[in-house]
Amino acid sequence: MARFGVIDLGSNSVRLVIYEVKRRGEGTKPFRALVDEKKMAGLAAYVSDGVFGDAGIRRATAVLEEHLKIARNLDCDRVDIFATAVLRNCTNTKEAVAAIEQAIHTPVRVLSAAEEAHLGWAGASIAQPLEAGTLIDIGGGSTELTALSGEGRPRHHHGTGISLPQGSVSSYAQFVSLVLPEPAECRAIADAVHGHLSAVDDLAAYRAPQLYGIGGSVRAIAKMQAQALELPAKPPVVQRAAVDGLFDRLEHDRSAFAHSAVKACPDRVHTLVPGMVIARTVMEVLGADTITVCKYGIREGYLMERMLEK
Repeated sequence: MARFGVIDLGSNSVRLVIYEVKRRGEGTKPFRALVDEKKMAGLAAYVSDGVFGDAGIRRATAVLEEHLKIARNLDCDRVDIFATAVLRNCTNTKEAVAAIEQAIHTPVRVLSAAEEAHLGWAGASIAQPLEAGTLIDIGGGSTELTALSGEGRPRHHHGTGISLPQGSVSSYAQFVSLVLPEPAECRAIADAVHGHLSAVDDLAAYRAPQLYGIGGSVRAIAKMQAQALELPAKPPVVQRAAVDGLFDRLEHDRSAFAHSAVKACPDRVHTLVPGMVIARTVMEVLGADTITVCKYGIREGYLMERMLEK
C-alpha cells in the first residue's frame, strides 16, 4: 500500500495525517490513518494589522519541518501541505507562502474559501450519508457553512457557500482578555457572528433543523458535552439544549466548567467557549436543534479529491 501524507496548516494547529492507501477495488474506503500528529502552533497570534509576521513564518516553518521529517522517516510516497484562513486572509499571503516554501523546499497550497468548503463536504460524506441540512466547519480563523440539498450534496456550485471571517481562535484573540470568556465577552463574540450572518443575502437557504459538523471545534464541543453529562463516550450529536446547559455551567460554576474543559480538551481550553458561542449562535439563527458530528473532514476530502483521483 502507498503512504500519502496530508499536512493541514491551520490558525491554531498544524496537523499531519499519514494515510495508507489501498489499491483500487480493495474495499469501499480506500485509506486508513496510520499517523495523526498535531502541533499547537497558534499561528493566528502572529497576525498583526492583517500581516502574517516573520515570527509566524519561522514558527510555521519549524512545525512543518518537524512534520516533514516524520513523513520522510515513514517513507511517504507523497506529502501535500495546504493552508486555510490564517494564510488566506492575511494581506501578505504570497510573500508569506513564498518564504515558507523557500525554507522547507515544499509547496504550500492556500485553499480558497470555496475549496475549503467543498473539500470539507467531500470528507464529511465519506463515512456517512448526508441529508438535507447545512454543513458547518468552525475553524480557527473562519467558519464555513455549506447548504446541502435533499441528496446531501452542496446546493452551490463546487460547494461555494458562506465563509464567515471569524473562527474560534480569532474570536478568542479579538474578544477574550483571559482564558475563559466573561459573559460580556461571549455576547461580543455572538454579536460579531450575528453581524456576519446578517450580511448574507441568501441566508434562508441555510436554515435547517440539523447541521453536520466537521473540524476540531465541533469535536471539542462534543467532548465537553460528554464530560459535563458524564457520558461513556463522545456523543455523535451535539444537542442545542446541551450547549445551553454548558453555558449555564460556565455562568454559575466557572471552576467546575474549567476543570471539565481541561479533562475534555486540554489543548483547546482557551478556544472551546468561543467555538461554543459560534456554534450556538449559528444554530439559533439557522433554527437548528442538533449538529451531527462527522468522522472525517477536510483532510480526508483533500486526500480523496486532490491526491487519489489524480
